[in-house]
Amino acid sequence: CSRCLLAVARFVYTADLPMAIEESGPGAQNSPYQLRRKTLLPKRTALPLHRQEAFGHRAKRARVSGKSHDLPAAPAEQYLQQKLPDEVVLKIFSYLLEQDLCQAACVCKRFSQLANDPILWKRLYMEVFEYTRPMMHPEPGRFYQVSPEEHEHPNPWKESFQQLYKGAHVKPGFAEHFYSNPGRYKGRENMLYYDTIEDALGGVQEAHFDGLIFVHSGIYTDEWIYIESPITMIGAAPGKVADKVVIENTRDSTFVFMEGSEDAYVGYMTIKFNPDDKSAQHHNAHHLIITCGPTVVVSNHQTLQHQRLENVGLYITDHAQGIYEDNEISNNALAGIWVKNHGNPIIRRNHIHHGRDVGVFTFDHGMGYFENCNIHRNRIAGFEVKAYANPTVVRCEIHHGQTGGIYNKIYANNFAGVWITSNSDPTIRGNAIFNGNQGGVYIFGDGRGLIESNDIYGNALAGIQIRTNSCPIVRHNKIHDGQHGGIYVHEKGQGVIEENEVYSNTLAGVWVTTGSTPVLRKNRIHSGKQVKKDTTRHRQTLTMNEYWL
Repeated sequence: CSRCLLAVARFVYTADLPMAIEESGPGAQNSPYQLRRKTLLPKRTALPLHRQEAFGHRAKRARVSGKSHDLPAAPAEQYLQQKLPDEVVLKIFSYLLEQDLCQAACVCKRFSQLANDPILWKRLYMEVFEYTRPMMHPEPGRFYQVSPEEHEHPNPWKESFQQLYKGAHVKPGFAEHFYSNPGRYKGRENMLYYDTIEDALGGVQEAHFDGLIFVHSGIYTDEWIYIESPITMIGAAPGKVADKVVIENTRDSTFVFMEGSEDAYVGYMTIKFNPDDKSAQHHNAHHLIITCGPTVVVSNHQTLQHQRLENVGLYITDHAQGIYEDNEISNNALAGIWVKNHGNPIIRRNHIHHGRDVGVFTFDHGMGYFENCNIHRNRIAGFEVKAYANPTVVRCEIHHGQTGGIYNKIYANNFAGVWITSNSDPTIRGNAIFNGNQGGVYIFGDGRGLIESNDIYGNALAGIQIRTNSCPIVRHNKIHDGQHGGIYVHEKGQGVIEENEVYSNTLAGVWVTTGSTPVLRKNRIHSGKQVKKDTTRHRQTLTMNEYWL
């Protein structure tokens, strides 16, 4: 039985074995049972004496003790250490838990190699964490899975086990079994098990553990998850983890991050808001709310699948920050992401699509850094900026919106690719804005902003349209091959338009009308198919512009 096998291992561990037997005892050189697995640990090569001294190594001294090293080992000890086949030793070790396995590894070189067999540790690892690939956690706020065959560590299962060891586990129905069988799980006193996420969060508040929570496979419904401390919560399941760990609410916001949740981390899970009453308007129920200024990380392939979600998917407000990476945000009734009231998140590599409103909406002094996001097929704008918002968007792809898009590779939208309004002041730099069913960049309602180094072409209306007291800076852009004009300034539009190349547009390269007063400086405007510019009855500054047919 397993207890007898464990007793055998402990007997070997507690035996006082002479060093000579470990290294060169009888039968060690000519044992018929050499290791049948590839050696897991690199062999140490003895250095010459002068090199040992140079590297700080000292030569081994002969062992001196009251016991004679010429005495033969006891037959049982000798057999267990040297002659018992590897397969039998591995079978014995397969009944040990991690603590006893580590103790067995201290007996001798052979046991150390066998006790570090990756197959043994994979079995233990999957029993505790469920992952089918090792999950590395080298530092706070960082998790990633690796391929065991390609990882540099000879036993990534054991390495990951050590990194994740001190954590609490939410595993419904298992807690009672775990605590009622202490002998079966001896050595796992540092692990805690809970039936609900709320109970685990309570354990954090009472300082029962350090704040690392593993949420195991299952659907967790109608839990009140308010994060008020810098916890780390991560899904734990085989295969694609996010598909197996689902947290949803039918009445209120699924997650709310409150003041005090600085450096919190949530990842590898699906989060939903799925109301019972599909017809009701849940105006106060958002999906994931970040408020009161925490730094929150929602990262590493977490999927936010808001099927039938009412209201906003990710709502960041009140000076909140955070890092939000590799998420899927879809099917929201309102915006996929709201950023307002000086919220300033970092949002990278998110997939935001098929929303019934705006993909990303920044307003009321909202900020943020958006990088490498794929935003498409939202019913209204892919990205809307208004009311003094000032986001930065880099290398995003925003396309096939039913109205407008915004930023980066922006194409095939029904309305303008980029809308700037209500005193907003974004930076739009280095983007391709093309083939829109209306204009390329549309600035109105006292909008400002820096429109710089973009390639704007093939749009049905003007490449850039400025109106109603808006005053952007437009420079170093290429605006060409539009089905309308290049730059259209009207209804008291203003702004500085400098060092752009405007060419091959169907109508005017630059068209200024109805009380507008822009500044044009050092532009190259050529190859237009109709008029170059209209300056009739309108004041403007024209400095060193170059025009030709």
